Order: sequence, then C-alpha cells, then structure tokens
Amino acid sequence: MSRFNLTRRGLIKTSAGAAAGLSLPTYLRAQDSGFTNAPTGDTVTLGFNVPQSGPYADEGADELRAFELAVEHLNGEGDGGMLQTFSSQALEGNGILGKRVEFVTGDTQTKSDAARASARSMIEKDGAIMVSGGSSSGVAVAVQALCQEAGIIFMAGLTHSNDTTGKDRKANGFRHFFNSYMSGAALAPILIDQYGADRKAYHLTADYNWGYTTEEAMVSSTEALGWETVNSVKTPLTQTDFSSYIAPVLNSGADVLVLNHYGGNMVNSLTNAVQFGLREAEANGKQFEIVVPLYSELMARGAGENIAGILGSQNWDWKLENQLGERYIGTNAFVQSFGEKYGFPPSQAAHTCYVQTLLYADAVARAGSFQPCAVVEALEGFEFDGLGNGPTLYRAEDHQCFKDVVVVRGKENPENEFDLVEIVEVTPTDQVTYEPDHPQFAGGSLGSCNNGA
Repeated sequence: MSRFNLTRRGLIKTSAGAAAGLSLPTYLRAQDSGFTNAPTGDTVTLGFNVPQSGPYADEGADELRAFELAVEHLNGEGDGGMLQTFSSQALEGNGILGKRVEFVTGDTQTKSDAARASARSMIEKDGAIMVSGGSSSGVAVAVQALCQEAGIIFMAGLTHSNDTTGKDRKANGFRHFFNSYMSGAALAPILIDQYGADRKAYHLTADYNWGYTTEEAMVSSTEALGWETVNSVKTPLTQTDFSSYIAPVLNSGADVLVLNHYGGNMVNSLTNAVQFGLREAEANGKQFEIVVPLYSELMARGAGENIAGILGSQNWDWKLENQLGERYIGTNAFVQSFGEKYGFPPSQAAHTCYVQTLLYADAVARAGSFQPCAVVEALEGFEFDGLGNGPTLYRAEDHQCFKDVVVVRGKENPENEFDLVEIVEVTPTDQVTYEPDHPQFAGGSLGSCNNGA
C-alpha cells in the first residue's frame, strides 16, 4: 500500500510521527490545511518533469526554457510576456497569491516508470504543489494518475494521445495541447484537397498509446473521405534506424506513407524514407506522398530539407499573430520574451508548457486557494483568450482545451533555420470539437478531484 493511500485512510498521523521523532515528508505535513503540500511559507514550489534524455529530449529542453520564463513572469521579472495579453488579468506579477514561485526539475527519460519516480520525488521530497511537463503521452498518462492519487494538480505538457483526456482522464489533470482526433479532423480535408480522395495509405506507428490513437484518428478521418488503409506497422519508441520498416512500403501498393512518429523518431523515419527515394517515387499512377500528422519547428530543424512539402498539424505556431492577426494575440508577446532570453523563437512544446503554468497560477488566483479541488473548479468550463491560440475553452467534462488547430507544411525555400514551416490553414474550433463520449475517447471517467492529505 502506498504512503498516499495510508494517508488518505488515516493510518498515518502527523502527530504520531512527531511524537516518534520522525521527519515526515512535506506532503504528510499538510493535515492542518487539508491538502497535499499546502504552502506554509512565503514560497510555492512547482515541479517541471520533462524529457532531458531520450527521443523527445529536444522538446524537453524547450519546455524547460518556457517553464523558467513563466516563473520569471509570475514573479514580476522580465517583460511579463503573456501576462500583458491574458484575458483573465488575475495575475499581478507578485508570484501566486503573493508567494514567490520556485521550481524543481526532473528527467522523464521518455519512460513512464522514470517519469513517475521523478514526479513522486518532486511531490514527496520537494513539496511540489503542481506538476507539469512531459513530451510523451505514455508519460503524461502515468504521471497524471500519480498526481490524482497524491492530490496534486497535473497540468499536462506536450501530450497528443486521445487517452490523456479520454479513457485515462483524471479530475486532477488538465490538457491544453490538442489531440489525435483534432489532428485527423483538421488534416483529412486538406489531404483530400491536396492529394485526392483515391489514395492508399501505409502507416508506420510508434508503439505506445500516442501512436495508437494518432493512427486511429488518421485512419478514421481519411477513410471517411475516401482513402484506403493498406497496412499499419508498429515501431519501437527506441528505434533509431527505420530502414527495415521503410523498405516494404515500396511494394505494398500504397501511394501515401503516414508517419505516426514524433521527435527524433520522426526525424529518423522521414530521413530514411527520403533515402529510399519515396519522395521521388510514383505508385498507382500518382506521385508518392508522405504525411506527418504531428510535427513542430524543432522536428523540422532536425529533418532539414527533408521536411519540405510535408503536411502536418500543430497546436500553435510562432508566426500566427503576424500572419493571421489579432485573433492570435499573445503570440508575439511570448515570442518576444522567449526570443530575447534564448535567441530563437519558441516551439509549440515551449508554448503549451508556458501557457499551462500561467493557467494554473491564474486558477489559484481566481480561486483564492491552492487547494486542488478549488483549482479544478476554477479551471472547469473556463473560457479565456490572449494566450496565442485565440478564444479557448477548458471543457469541464474532460478537462480538454478546445481551440483552433494549425495545419502546416514544410517550406520549400526557407529563409532561415527557424522558419522551416508555413501555415497552410487554421481549422476553426467547431470543426475539431467532439462529444465527450466520442468512441475515440470512450471508457474513461474523471472521477472526483482529490485534495490528498
């Protein structure tokens, strides 16, 4: 039985521990306030748990940059970034409820067990009252479940699997990032318009929950518009050379390869596909095409010229406000702050983690309390603007954010190494919205919020 369960069942008492001369973890000393890791001093600690190693390490590094910037802005340092454009205006740049924000970090290694261990240490040893981060949906689901058990708010970082706010949703967990269903709904009409309805697709899919739901979403959305799926093959997350998976595609009868890969996996599989000549190949009397349902500027940089012409989707793009106007206000403020601090524009991973940190702090400010259930109440059904995505809703039924989805394509003639992706279209929110009990999200229940101690 875990210590979290012992505490909730009343089998461990702070007074008994003190009488025995034991030094109890911070989370067990929250009895007086009634919730886990209730801040007692003039600071509050947030836990940022990101992949600092493994195939998603580039995203993790950018997430850490964004977290650090968000903390600076919350504490009244720097230019304030999106605090100046956020529609809520509950944050005053004096920390959170007057407490200066501090943070601890951990390395998920893009592994669920490592991520849980890291998050548990942040909660038990460092007194983190909120955990955020991650660039893998497997990690997000694992850490979200831990935070639910511990009575901690989890503000998911980069997690795209339907499961995070589907069958594995939790009352203490919230996701700002979009999901697999939304990618399929936004991309499919563009793919049919660009490549035609008479297409045969071959899927290579990362062998974990994000890959499964992304493949399901892409198959469902493209087949509904006329495409046929000829095969799908799972690939290990640890794979670095995809040559043996690419070779069979040439004789499969497919004329489209869909790479349900992310991070370093996508960079490597796309590179191998280009090396095998797929970009120049013809099949079924058509030009062979490659699609990457989810990618980022970071991945485009890793793929180099191989990304040219590749269609995909993003949660956000640093050029949105400049190209599409005030609907995406907040984008330029964030890009300016991030660029001045780090010397280059932020990725979508950086953006979603920065925004999640502000949204948590704002919810605490509006609730007037760090108590998890008060934060949950403040976030459920919250409508906001000014954070770069246009008008956004945190839906109460599943804690999923609903906002516009960006469809992108790799630039044929990029001007510099940070401008490798062009915006093809922004799909309106209503076209990517679904019912909470949609089959791709079925089987889960939020349950009740948990205050922990």
